[in-house]
Amino acid sequence: MSETAQLILAGLGVGFMVGLTGVGGGSLMTPILVLFFGHVPGTAVGTDLFFASATKVAGTAVHHQHNSVNWKVVKLLVSGSAPASLLMLLFLWATHAAATKGGLVMAVLGTLIIVTGAQTAGLIRLGLPAGDKSDLGIRFPLLTVGVGALLGTLVTLTSIGAGALGMVLIRILYPKTLNTSSLVGTDLAHAIPLTLLAGTGYLGMGHVELPTLGWLLVGSLPGVIIGSFLPSRLQDATVRKFLGILLMVVGTKTLASVLPFG
Repeated sequence: MSETAQLILAGLGVGFMVGLTGVGGGSLMTPILVLFFGHVPGTAVGTDLFFASATKVAGTAVHHQHNSVNWKVVKLLVSGSAPASLLMLLFLWATHAAATKGGLVMAVLGTLIIVTGAQTAGLIRLGLPAGDKSDLGIRFPLLTVGVGALLGTLVTLTSIGAGALGMVLIRILYPKTLNTSSLVGTDLAHAIPLTLLAGTGYLGMGHVELPTLGWLLVGSLPGVIIGSFLPSRLQDATVRKFLGILLMVVGTKTLASVLPFG
């Protein structure tokens, strides 16, 4: 099979998972580009950020039609993530870290993917005490801004977090307000401006592989649309357990690639 066909299939599979669960963009695509297609980490992160922004536009459009995007939460998240992303881009540009700190990026990436996979699969449970009567994010909206800032920093450094960690943290803040479909839609909508901003920064530093991006999008755009129509028709627990296990495997392989025995 040609590399072009492999890129299209990779885009299709990752796009489907993003549309279905809101998770899997950077968590899967950046390691795929590094481990299977041989891209350096900085270029993989930059290419994946643009891949994520285009893919999540399609997914968000479907969720918006279904009224499953909470735009108030999105605005709070962006007010934290956009400034944090700009600051991280300035740091990467000033230190040339996007080109020279590949091992650090892969180590952080692998660790985040493993933790996210464990949470997604239900092996680690984070949430509010059972007695809480209202959402933490509603009572303390600045916490949502802070979560956005954390996501902006991590996404700009590694390309993951907008979907993977974002789903976990938003669920903690809004366990009662957002059902599964609204959680996915809100997370996808927040990822668009964040990944587009961060991707533009990487493009300016010369770390985006445009031909690779094009072939990935050929597969991902139909994949994310199909996946976005399915969350209400599939058993959420089964889908998330499968995805969690997959993320833990990918994260372990990513982390092992930069360890002495990797």
